[in-house]
Parts: sequence; structure tokens; C-alpha cells
Amino acid sequence: MRLAEVLSEDHIITDLEAREKQELLAEMVTDIASFETALDKEAVLQALLEREKLGTTGIGHGVAIPHGRVKGLKEIKVFFGRSRKGVNFDSMDRLPVHLFFLIMAPENSAAAHLKVLAGISQLLKNQEFRVSLLNANGRSEIYRTIIEAERKTGVN
Repeated sequence: MRLAEVLSEDHIITDLEAREKQELLAEMVTDIASFETALDKEAVLQALLEREKLGTTGIGHGVAIPHGRVKGLKEIKVFFGRSRKGVNFDSMDRLPVHLFFLIMAPENSAAAHLKVLAGISQLLKNQEFRVSLLNANGRSEIYRTIIEAERKTGVN
């Protein structure tokens, strides 16, 4: 499953304000719910927080991939958020996180969920890609950066 199938330009948040993990997740979910009106904000936030209890999704190098399975969700959805200031996200390397790929998946989509997670993880290994996301101007440029990197690497 390609990111272009589950991430759209309007799923990109360019300037997150929160400075702590729980606030950041709440901010992203609130923003997402403003246009994904069928979502149960509380259920999504709870799913993300429950996943964080198992271990941080802050994978290092300024990146986190919060994810969770959401009851009633029909398809996988991916959202991207950027924090210029950085967020204390209990990252594995203890550094602030600036780039967030948030994945919401239906309860019965384990294989597809893992495939999307693996694809994003693969892209984020590339430092040049991470720097490009940090420096991109606006939603359109961030979206193009992600889709182009996926195309170049053949990740899907």
C-alpha cells in the first residue's frame, strides 16, 4: 500500500504547537477531526495513548510514528505533522521530535497497517528526506517531498 493511497495534502499539519507527547497527540487528533468529521476524537486519542503505553513510537532522529487501531474506521489513514520547536516525545534517542507520521487503522487491518508502518520507517531512515521535510514550505511542498521520496525508493 503506497502512501499516496492513504495520505492526502489536507492530511498535513505544518506547524504543530504542542511541546509534550499527550498534548501533541491531542492537537493532531483535534486538527484531523476538523475535516474527518465522522471520527470519534476520544476513541482515536485513546487508541494512540494506549499504543504509547506499550513503548514509545518516537523512533529517533527527530521522528515519531504514532499509530493505533480504531474501532469503526473503514480504511487506513495517514497524517503528517511537523513541529518546528520540537516535542518531548520520550523518543528512543531522548531528542525532541519534529516529524510525525500518524497512522490510524481499522481494527482488522494488521497486515496493511504493518506494511504502511514499514514503508514510512524505510523512508525516514534517509537523513536527506528528513531534512527536506523540516525545510519544506507549506503543505504542497511537504506532500510532494513525501510522494517523490516514496516513488524514488520504490517503497510500497
